Amino acid sequence: MNGEHAFFIDHARCIGCHSCVQACEECDTHRGQSMIDLETIQRPDSVQTAPQVCMHCEDPVCAQVCPADAIKMTPDGVVQSALAPRCVGCSNCVLACPFGVPKYQVELDQMMKCDMCYDRTSVGKRPMCATVCPSQALAFTSRAEIERTRRGHAVNEWRFGGETVRTQVYVMVPAGVPAVRVDLLRRDGLQAAPRGAAPPVDDVAVLLGEA
Repeated sequence: MNGEHAFFIDHARCIGCHSCVQACEECDTHRGQSMIDLETIQRPDSVQTAPQVCMHCEDPVCAQVCPADAIKMTPDGVVQSALAPRCVGCSNCVLACPFGVPKYQVELDQMMKCDMCYDRTSVGKRPMCATVCPSQALAFTSRAEIERTRRGHAVNEWRFGGETVRTQVYVMVPAGVPAVRVDLLRRDGLQAAPRGAAPPVDDVAVLLGEA
């Protein structure tokens, strides 16, 4: 993979066209399966769509919890789908991933996930989804170029409570936000639960920019 280029997600640009989902199905390594989830967030006065791909963690917990050592990372940091001969279908990786990405494909008896179109990116081509995205909400380019042409800046650090996860994939966030924090907020007024305290049963997970 070209060391000067990285994968970027700019959620503000997503128009919900599903082009990425359709293009992902055409990737040779996916056997006709789309490895992108297009999430829909219903708001009182609008609808936001958000593409979710594998974030390719620098220290992937999916590989750590695999009892069969079936999940491998390439030398340039791309986390692959489970090796079919080794995958035992335990779904440990599905449960452990903080981003909810791995999916166990029952018909294939294998965990499959976004591999950043490694057959393409390893030879300098863009992933299929980034090739077809009309608004470039998904982009494969340099960090200097993405920050020159977009609002905000790119970050690859996520904070889940007291745990920090760094990823190969970047997301665009407002200026001054160094990381994305995933916290528990109360539904009744959306007040943050005290850190270290047991969350109440009516908490929901949301994304917060951490200043």
